[in-house]
This record gives sequence, C-alpha cells and structure tokens, in this order.
Amino acid sequence: MILLITPSARGPECAESLFAETTQETHWAQSVQEAATRLREQCYAVAVIDQFLLETEPEDSDHMIEHMGTAFPVYINFAVTGMDRLLREVRSALHRRKREESASIRTVVEQLNCEMRESLTAVMLSCELAMSVPDVPRPAADKIRAIDDLARAMRLRLEVN
Repeated sequence: MILLITPSARGPECAESLFAETTQETHWAQSVQEAATRLREQCYAVAVIDQFLLETEPEDSDHMIEHMGTAFPVYINFAVTGMDRLLREVRSALHRRKREESASIRTVVEQLNCEMRESLTAVMLSCELAMSVPDVPRPAADKIRAIDDLARAMRLRLEVN
C-alpha cells in the first residue's frame, strides 16, 4: 500500500496514477495530521511526502515520521515534479523496500538457523552425557536415544535448507 501525503489539488490524480502504475492500493492524505492517523492505523510500503508540508509544519511532520514504521519515505516537491518522475521515484522505492525486506528476512532466517543448530548440538551433547551415566535404566536409555535421533534429524534438515 502507498500513502500519498500532499495538500495539492493534484492529490487524487497522483493517487490514481500511482495505483494504475504500481497496482498498489494508494491512499491520499491532505495533511500531516491525517497522514499520522493513517500511518497509525495501517502499514504502508511507501509514503510519498510533499516537501512543502515538511517545511511548513516541521513539528507535526516529526510526529508523522515517528509513525512511519516500515514505510519507505519518498520526498517529492510537487510544485516542480512531474508525474513521470513521481512514478519513477515510487517504483524505485518499492524496489528498494523489497530488496531490503528480502535481505532482512535472509538475515533473520540465518540467525535462527544458527541458534537452532547451537541448541540441537547442546541437546545431542546432553544425550551423549546422559547415556554415559552408568546403570541408565533401559526405558530411559531408549527415550534418550529417541531424543538424540530427533535432534540429529532436525539438525540435518537445517543444514540441507
């Protein structure tokens, strides 16, 4: 979703063009206060912000920016920017956001895999230590072997992925 923030009379036209070009649902906010409300209510991929608003309402703009979340900001001077440039900037921002999101997901998955492998190693080591205790009852030894087998299978799956 895209949030277009501008008091410009061209706002509805820009929102329609953004939707037509990106197929992303586009909302138009005419003020910084309205934008802050929308940003609190929904998650946006990109927020297109009219630079005029940042200059004329700096305190309210700071408050709005605090609520941006993961929205990628695109700052545009609507007084001098044509529709073609606006569309190029938004497409570029959507591409950058997608690339950064993919990189973040890969990092999280890699970290989780590493943590899981460490935990599984600890489980397997604990199983080995438990099996080395003298006179372990047969039912307990069977359960420990089952846990060890499951941990090894999980570790193999993590290494394959």
